Parts: sequence; C-alpha cells; structure tokens
Amino acid sequence: MTEHVYKVVELVGTSKTGVDDAIQTAITRASATLRNLRWFEVAQVRGAVGGDGKVDHYQVTLKAGFTLE
Repeated sequence: MTEHVYKVVELVGTSKTGVDDAIQTAITRASATLRNLRWFEVAQVRGAVGGDGKVDHYQVTLKAGFTLE
C-alpha cells in the first residue's frame, strides 16, 4: 500500500442554489489551483435569510486534502 501525506486547506463555497452547489463551487475553484486534490469534508453549513424571510444564499465550509508531491 502506498503511503500518502496530505496537506489540508479550508475552503468556503457559496451558492444561491443550494448546499450541493456551494460544495461544487468550492471544489471546482480549488481544483483550478491545487494539484492532487483527493478528498473533502463538510465542516459547517450556514446561510443568509433575505428580507422576504426566505433563504438568500448558502455557505459551506469544507476541509479539503491534497497529496504532496
């Protein structure tokens, strides 16, 4: 079995659509600048309520790991 060492970063993704989209936004953006991105863990979910009393947007905090070269 190959042993790996991971670097962990914290990301925050946002979306007006939903939690899944906020996660995908964070991972897609991180993938553009981080090589060897391997996993993520949702650490926190929160959102903002608009003046109409409905959810305005979602915010998801993730921990993401990538392997070191």
